[in-house]
Amino acid sequence: MVKINFFGAAGTVTGSKFYLETTEKNILIDCGMFQGRKDLRISNWKPLPISTGSIDVVLLTHGHLDHTGYLPRLVKAGFKGNIIGTAPTLAITRIILLDSAKINEEEAEIANKEGYSKHKPAMPLYSLQDADDTIALFRAEELDHWTQLSENIQYRFRLNGHIIGSAFIELDISGKRFLFSGDVGRPDDLLLDSPVKPEWADFLFVESTYGNKFHPPDNVEDRLVSLVNKTLYAGGTLLIPSFAVERLQSLMYLFWKLYRKNKIPNIPIFIDSPMGNNVLDIFERFPNWHKLSQKEYKAMCRHLNIIDSYRQTWETIDDPRPKIVIAGSGMVTGGRILTYLHQMVDKPTTNILLVGYMAEGTRGRALLEGAKEVKIYGKYYSVKASVYHEESLSAHSDQKELLDWMASIKNIPERVFLIHGEQEALYEFKVKIEEIYKWNVQIPELFETVELIF
Repeated sequence: MVKINFFGAAGTVTGSKFYLETTEKNILIDCGMFQGRKDLRISNWKPLPISTGSIDVVLLTHGHLDHTGYLPRLVKAGFKGNIIGTAPTLAITRIILLDSAKINEEEAEIANKEGYSKHKPAMPLYSLQDADDTIALFRAEELDHWTQLSENIQYRFRLNGHIIGSAFIELDISGKRFLFSGDVGRPDDLLLDSPVKPEWADFLFVESTYGNKFHPPDNVEDRLVSLVNKTLYAGGTLLIPSFAVERLQSLMYLFWKLYRKNKIPNIPIFIDSPMGNNVLDIFERFPNWHKLSQKEYKAMCRHLNIIDSYRQTWETIDDPRPKIVIAGSGMVTGGRILTYLHQMVDKPTTNILLVGYMAEGTRGRALLEGAKEVKIYGKYYSVKASVYHEESLSAHSDQKELLDWMASIKNIPERVFLIHGEQEALYEFKVKIEEIYKWNVQIPELFETVELIF
């Protein structure tokens, strides 16, 4: 028997955590932070409903915060095992955890200084020291290499094209294959190779972020050109909140390519994401994990203005020229984008381009749904900027692409669990899988435990 505990990304998108209890080893797949809705974010402060000491190992699909951000809380609670992922995944996780810890410490300090927190004193979710203690437990594994965990358990990582280093996980337990998709990337991605397709899965755990949607046709270049021209004509600023990993680099590449094709003028483009700057180093360190040549990479970086200090952030805000600013975070939950927004969101000459998925309860989702004001650092600001959404830049497969990714599975899985999706996406994707493949599909609830006997 194997017990599966759905401690995150069940009935919701974020907080990915799947705990497998077996007679030989207890394995945690991903250890993510909840983002978005307040009722979910509160769970980040709570211990897992198991003894932390019972976890033998953590396997990571990729480095995004909603898949790794709870790790320092786990380590602080006493976890001492290995945290295993591909080398780029661990390099990205290191950057993300240190950045998250720094932001948590700074936000607690601001909350205490300005007195807008209900907690006296406000405390960070975790500290830089907690992040350092976590990083000390990292161990890298190669792609496509089976590693024996115990007598009857082995695992391997396989390319899934979501971000640099990302993988789906195949876990063989007593002859049965448990397959955790992680976040499945797009075929023909700008920077990454297409996801490898799995061939076998007895128990399939598959993401459903876009389980009910289809990405629009790929004319993203034309839409970006139109927005740049609109910004130039108004003499304003195009603000693009962006995830620091992959999305930022894709946007940089797109704008550089548009300039090279003479489709946009030499409008100043500012990249303001300390974490994103560090991720650029990852692209340089792991050239075999992406499509960019070193020559292209260096030319792209030279063309853009990469901000490396908070002083330069304010200089950019004060710069009167029409400009493009790409800044973290992607869902507008924190980071440098907030500094720009609280100065520019109330200006009609500001255009805001949201790229990719916006989780429930985030500022990005509020802007997407037409919010008239947003709360930043405890104060409300009127939204007079124009807001646009570009889903074709998403790093997640849509419904058709996910169904195609599963099409190479040769057997009929005993159970399929839909994870990492909101309710509407989960139910629509369930119906589609049952209609096409006739598989047994289940939508687990948050904190549900399922026993699998074989």
